[in-house]
Amino acid sequence: MTSRITLSDVAARAGVGSATVDRVINERGNVSEEVSRRVLKAARELGLKRILPSPHRSIVRLNVILARPELPLIHRMGFEFRRLAPRMQHSITIHRTFLKDEEPATIAAALKRGSYDAVIVYAQDHPLIQAAIADLAKEHRPVVTMISDLPGSDRLSYAGTDHYKAGRSAGYFLGLMSTPGKVVVLCNHLGFQSHFERVRGLKDQLADGAPQLSLAQIVEGSDDPVRSEIRLKEAFRQHPETVAVYNVGAGNRGVVAALKAQLLPRRPIFIGHELTAYTHAYLKEGLMTLTIDQSPELQAQFALDVLMNHFGFEEATRVVPPYVSTVPIVLYGPQNLPEHPPE
Repeated sequence: MTSRITLSDVAARAGVGSATVDRVINERGNVSEEVSRRVLKAARELGLKRILPSPHRSIVRLNVILARPELPLIHRMGFEFRRLAPRMQHSITIHRTFLKDEEPATIAAALKRGSYDAVIVYAQDHPLIQAAIADLAKEHRPVVTMISDLPGSDRLSYAGTDHYKAGRSAGYFLGLMSTPGKVVVLCNHLGFQSHFERVRGLKDQLADGAPQLSLAQIVEGSDDPVRSEIRLKEAFRQHPETVAVYNVGAGNRGVVAALKAQLLPRRPIFIGHELTAYTHAYLKEGLMTLTIDQSPELQAQFALDVLMNHFGFEEATRVVPPYVSTVPIVLYGPQNLPEHPPE
């Protein structure tokens, strides 16, 4: 039989005294808004059998940190948050911070900057970023990671897809479509959990289900189209047996430029990521075989749902702790493209 939840249980979960819980539950006042929110959140999570007061909320300010907005996915993610902002309640505001680079020091400084109540961020796994998130967690300012996770950090939740499964999916289709030969992989760099997991998934799938294919080289192109093109051309010259290219990042323009140089005996299978204006055109033209989209509109919505629930909005019931993301990947080929590319 489940034991009855007491005010002491709520106090322990919220990290306050029982007298504070009593003041909040019975609306006696003299408790800060932040502490009241923690107490009410703990009471709801534990299932305290009481009619709980509605928390008095000032405006909750969210900061969405977007580095390198010139990249198609980041541009699209920014558009999704802008599209969703008018649908939010008046007590929530969304600020978008655009950064010119994704260096750990730049991201860490942006995480600490401003008096925001919560942050949504895409970042690589790095000690500086981990430390910044830990500092925010101590101040009860939650961080939601998106696109790429930081599973060892003090983040509240991750809003994104399963990148390991995406990599395995790419390997599965390469195994079905490719003749025997080598695979060249392009990424930003493997410090991003998303890119590391996609490569790991590809390797495992090739080992399990595509013995005719071997991984020739992992090319780090920094998601820069010119650098990606140059380094892919070098890889193609070194590995003329290349029959497939898998781009796990944003360098699709560099891949197409390298393929058009015709350095290989035959054009390889090309699988990449994200449905953008570029990949939409490449698929239609037959330059690209498949693209694996990570549903940025659903990532943005999930991240906002998590924070609304965390801050105690009673109507935010689509997600509940422990906030496990189930955002799907979507595969696009030439035959199932939407009529118009994403904005």
